[in-house]
Amino acid sequence: MTQSTKLAAGEAFPAIAVPRLGGGEIAPATMQGWRLLVVYRGKHCPLCKPYLGTLDSLLDEFAAAGVAVAAISADPEEKAAADHAEFGWRFPLGYGLSVPQMQAMGLYISHPRSPQETDRPFAEPGLFLINPAGQAQLIDISNAPFARPDLGGIARGAKRIQEMNYPIRGTLA
Repeated sequence: MTQSTKLAAGEAFPAIAVPRLGGGEIAPATMQGWRLLVVYRGKHCPLCKPYLGTLDSLLDEFAAAGVAVAAISADPEEKAAADHAEFGWRFPLGYGLSVPQMQAMGLYISHPRSPQETDRPFAEPGLFLINPAGQAQLIDISNAPFARPDLGGIARGAKRIQEMNYPIRGTLA
């Protein structure tokens, strides 16, 4: 069993970049303003689809809070494109997340249970709210698909953090 180093609250978000479906890349550390990055398990995950559907339904609420939204996975381009075509998500969708990138974010990483599930290691769910200074303001990671934060609460929380100039919590080592 190996251990990974978890990204600490208040740390600079890692300088990762993944290809973006439709062209370009998603590089959260270099984006401007508030941003929310959702890491999902991939096309094989039946729990990811409704979660990302909820994310899509809350895009206006996130936009009203001044938060740009993106989602990424380890899936290859063709799997990400198939999900996008089927579900029509409006947020930027990234693919090709590598194991070293997953490790840099402190995500839990799993091997597929079978070739029918997927053909590569994948990240378990993660959610990161990154502030304009590029710091991890809010971090939520899980080691299984069954535990994920309420996205409506995240949207409301992002707005409240800005209104109150709420500090980054959980920084005492």
